Amino acid sequence: MDPVVIPILVAAIVVIFLVASSVRIVPQARRYNIERFGRYRRTLQPGLNLVVPVADRINTKLDVREQVYSSDPRPVITEDNLVVNIDTVLYYQITDPRSAAYEVADYLQAIDQLTVTTLRNVIGSMDLEETLTSREEINSRLRAVLDDATGKWGIRVNRVEIKAIDPPHTIKEAMEKQMRAERDKRAAILHAEGERQAKILTAEGTKQKDILEAQGAQQAMILRADGEAKAVELVFQAVHRNNADPKVLAYKYLETLPHLASSDNNTFWVIPGELTEAVRTVTTAFGNQAATAAPPPPAQPEEQAATDAADTSTPSGSPELEARSTILLDAATAADEAGKAAAAAVHDAKAEAEAAKSPQMPRRAETSGS
Repeated sequence: MDPVVIPILVAAIVVIFLVASSVRIVPQARRYNIERFGRYRRTLQPGLNLVVPVADRINTKLDVREQVYSSDPRPVITEDNLVVNIDTVLYYQITDPRSAAYEVADYLQAIDQLTVTTLRNVIGSMDLEETLTSREEINSRLRAVLDDATGKWGIRVNRVEIKAIDPPHTIKEAMEKQMRAERDKRAAILHAEGERQAKILTAEGTKQKDILEAQGAQQAMILRADGEAKAVELVFQAVHRNNADPKVLAYKYLETLPHLASSDNNTFWVIPGELTEAVRTVTTAFGNQAATAAPPPPAQPEEQAATDAADTSTPSGSPELEARSTILLDAATAADEAGKAAAAAVHDAKAEAEAAKSPQMPRRAETSGS
């Protein structure tokens, strides 16, 4: 081989190596820290970058996208001396690649330790119940502390979330019993409220029912009284319009008289003094009707002749007087018998009522007559 060609090949190889070493292509969302002879020189941005071969070298390659870091469960003591295990989720982003590479040795470990210490300080000032119900407050306080501490490291903490809070097993059982008791209490309260509402509605329904029944009974009594009043008025008008004679009224009076002893609660009876007059009136009316309704039978020829002879021998008007006197005697006798029958009926009714009562309750019978 020609001696001149070998140096040319060597020079070409060296040039190619130097050119390849001086070109650096940085992907999107990546940052490369360049050191020259061990000292930080600059940070390469995404795209094609030229560096000094042999003198410049890449120290760290960083991803500037938002990162997620999940820590392991760590024991934390609450204010009421209960140990709970808490694990967190951290969302962070590198804003300054130089500070992230040269201000802290391992920013992930630093952030984890800072999160644990801050979490213990925050949880130590809360009891268990407040810890379980104050996650938003804990997250806000953690984010404020971490963001302030990691700012000088070139890292921004966007969010800090508590993933789980695990109390001890005994505490879990106690919490379950408490929750069960609370649910039973709410169930009992709801059941009692339901029964109370049911009783109130039932009472309201009964009240409305009683009111409506009372109003119905009142209306019925009013209508019944109006009907009776109209009936009495019609009877009264009919009596006055037809001009009923004393005979009919006396008969109705005698019909009503037996009802005086019909009640079981009567202890004495008053026999009106007008009884005899009423009986006389009725019997007189019946006697007159009988005399009027029964004409004398036709006389035989022999009797007719005797009657004519007697008429010629006696003065005029004597037979009429005798017939009238006979009718009056019969009416008086009938009136006395009717009075006796009425008195006997009242006496029998009184005896039956006294027999129905107990022997310890004596009865009295008062009789008033004219």
